[in-house]
Amino acid sequence: MATEIITMDDLEQFKSSLLADIKEVLSANQIAPSEKKEETTWLKSHQVQRMLGISPGTLQNLRINGTLPYSKIGGVIFYDRREILQVMEMNKRNSL
Repeated sequence: MATEIITMDDLEQFKSSLLADIKEVLSANQIAPSEKKEETTWLKSHQVQRMLGISPGTLQNLRINGTLPYSKIGGVIFYDRREILQVMEMNKRNSL
């Protein structure tokens, strides 16, 4: 079994090579801000209640009367954060 001795120069070369590879991978994965997809943030009922400062009953009424769109999966109700903000903007009153 042959033994190889690793010198400090070998380690420095390895480090430089590794850092160059990491920089290449990171730059390849970067997307310009204008190209980024806006991800949907799904909120649960309790998060929406906290966000809007409303009770569970009020949230239920907003669902029933169609004010807030939602998705229901396996008994759990989800709301799209962007849609909630859009509804808030559409219903804004007395804005300056």
